[in-house]
Amino acid sequence: MSDELDESILDGQQGHWESMLSDNPDMFGLEPSEAAVAAAAQFRSADVVTVVELGAGQGRDSFYLSGEGFDLTATDYSQSGIDAIADRAGERGLSISCARCDVRGTLPFPEASFDACYSHMLFCMALTTPQLEALVLEIRRVLKAGGLLTYTARTTDDAHFGSGIDRGDDMFEHGGFIVHFFSPELIEELSEGFEIIELLHFEEAGLPRRLVSVTMRKA
Repeated sequence: MSDELDESILDGQQGHWESMLSDNPDMFGLEPSEAAVAAAAQFRSADVVTVVELGAGQGRDSFYLSGEGFDLTATDYSQSGIDAIADRAGERGLSISCARCDVRGTLPFPEASFDACYSHMLFCMALTTPQLEALVLEIRRVLKAGGLLTYTARTTDDAHFGSGIDRGDDMFEHGGFIVHFFSPELIEELSEGFEIIELLHFEEAGLPRRLVSVTMRKA
């Protein structure tokens, strides 16, 4: 795929997500993901205070992480999602900083701003490998020395891998949504500048979706 096509595909995905989140305010439910609960435990054991969440969606994990006492900044490229998080955080008495953020560009934070970064399923959206490499570099920049990055992604063991519309680069489209399925090689490639400290494979929903949770420490 050309870079121009890559941008047009992701722009189209943004509009799709905007519509879905606006029309379905509880699309992902209110309970935190299994990944968020595990990340919170790991962050506590590492004395993490400040966390940036990338791809916060409608905030189910944001509310949990904030409620667990972390100083949370929630970001998403959907304005509808960010607005919903800000509104609901106030209703719940939670203090969450919210920012609209397109992860294809520079993250809007200074160097060494956070103890940890958390992202559930953002990495496996319509982002090419070069875009993911650039994103990990940006995350490394905004993390403090020894900072943690925990992300989840659907893997090439997933039932949907290899079916649907082939978008190249291990990306396939189903029902209007594009998924970048992660291979072990891609996980290793994205670890440059980090030390992988934990890999957990798990399943989610009824397909089942097969995912990996990757936790890395900034070298």
